[in-house]
Amino acid sequence: MKEILSTIAVAHSEFPTKFGIPRQSGIVPELRTRIVFEPEFSNADSLRGLEEFSHIWLVWGFSEVGKEGWSPTVRPPRLGGNKRLGVFATRSPFRPNPIGLSCVRLISMDLNPKKPALLVGGADLMDGTPIYDIKPYLTTTDCHPEATKGFLLQNEDYRINVEIPETVSKKISPEKAALLKSILAEDPRPAYHDDENRVYGFPFDGLEVSFSVSGGTLYVKDVVKVKKQRQKGKPIL
Repeated sequence: MKEILSTIAVAHSEFPTKFGIPRQSGIVPELRTRIVFEPEFSNADSLRGLEEFSHIWLVWGFSEVGKEGWSPTVRPPRLGGNKRLGVFATRSPFRPNPIGLSCVRLISMDLNPKKPALLVGGADLMDGTPIYDIKPYLTTTDCHPEATKGFLLQNEDYRINVEIPETVSKKISPEKAALLKSILAEDPRPAYHDDENRVYGFPFDGLEVSFSVSGGTLYVKDVVKVKKQRQKGKPIL
């Protein structure tokens, strides 16, 4: 019988869906995510001393895939979706226990005794993601410069050129346009997609972003304002 994990906090980000989220934490450090504690765990004393650390670990749940089960082998997107690896050699969400681990930068802390919250940078979390635990990142034990990178070494420096036409960029602030460029430079498409006529879209920060890829360049076709919808994280184990 599996133990039930308690949701201690919920992540609030600008990604209401999975598509477009950076594949790993730290890839887009400009992203901001607010970690708001649940009433049962809204005790500012539990955060005492955390402000002394620049980075923290977030242990969280893949709330969108928890019911789909796990697979012993998966197709990592960065390998084009054509090669299978063991699930434990990847960061795939389709795991026996769909738990994620992210290292993020701790930007600020709100110690409101009724609703404490953390503001972090570089998270790879969907809005509403349940947070199960928070731990300080320790440079003495968590950092291993000599570590090998496995299959990631093949595509370590991959980035795609992003073009946002002036007719589109004038609809948003320069800061948001720069952030959007950083997100899209990671090429959110499945690696095996190569259709220049296909138009992709995803919601981000109250916008519906559409884009296509041609000749190795990602072109933003439009950004349309939509109503934001916040989600509520739920335990999945």
